[in-house]
Amino acid sequence: MTNKPLQISVIGVGHLGKLHAKLLKQVPNAELAGVYDVDTAKCSSVAAEIGCRAHESVDDVLIRSHGVIIAATTSAHADLALDAIFQGRHLFVEKPLADSAESAREVVEAAETAGVKLQVGHIERFNPAFRAIEGVELNPSFIEVHRLAAFDPRGTDVAVVQDLMIHDLDLILKMVSSPVTEIHASGVEVISGGIDIANARLIFDSGCVANITASRLSAKKMRKMRIFQRNGYISLDFLKGEAEIFRLEEGETSSGAMVLGAIDKGVHRRNIVYINPPAPPVNALLEEQKAFVEAILEDKPVPVTGEEALAAMELSERILEKISEAGS
Repeated sequence: MTNKPLQISVIGVGHLGKLHAKLLKQVPNAELAGVYDVDTAKCSSVAAEIGCRAHESVDDVLIRSHGVIIAATTSAHADLALDAIFQGRHLFVEKPLADSAESAREVVEAAETAGVKLQVGHIERFNPAFRAIEGVELNPSFIEVHRLAAFDPRGTDVAVVQDLMIHDLDLILKMVSSPVTEIHASGVEVISGGIDIANARLIFDSGCVANITASRLSAKKMRKMRIFQRNGYISLDFLKGEAEIFRLEEGETSSGAMVLGAIDKGVHRRNIVYINPPAPPVNALLEEQKAFVEAILEDKPVPVTGEEALAAMELSERILEKISEAGS
């Protein structure tokens, strides 16, 4: 790799693709090579607005780029990703990685064979709330999640499980290092013709239970996760980008902790402490892009791998199967 900026192009200039294209101009050691969309008029309009090249075709994208960001409709992800991989291009694919676990697996295997970087856009990994607990020891016993959003036609090409809930599936799989042994799920088609509201109860081999609700029909937004474990409780608010930790501590209290009370058990006295860990605000999308470029230039692992995205995709399909069984 030369010292020249990496040439990165964006495929798909809908809402998210346009944001990617704009933010790429702020990424060190990278340069926006251009944008491409099957809607040529829209592609030209966005390119003119941002001040970049409007690529004429996917082939043109791949000829002129070291890497691509795929933000097209979900059904096109796998084919576009494979095109990029076969030309030896590094790629960042927005979530979900593909419209099926089978297609996602094909992409993951092809990227591994080709030796190219494959990063997937599970953006909540970069949320300040989640980053704030990176150093916290996690051994969850129970996880409660509510992810509620207003209706937006943009995400309705897939069920709410793969549109919204998949964010939390990815985070939970990251935190709970244990296989899912049992799934209970229900969901309802309301507006879109697909599942618009869903609930899943996951039981892990470790004994951990996760109860997840996702809706794209809410008048009020909510993106909260509560993690309960022995001697501790963690609350994450992804909308506010904030984390709160309540836990029992023996002996000297952690730096920055507020003592709320104490529990005496025989000779043991434990403090109930509250910690509000630092969560500096960041643009999570920009942080994803920076990590992608760093992974290419420094040959580092990407922060969200294709294998991890595939695991979330496979779990989402198992949930959808349970919803289908419950409705039949």
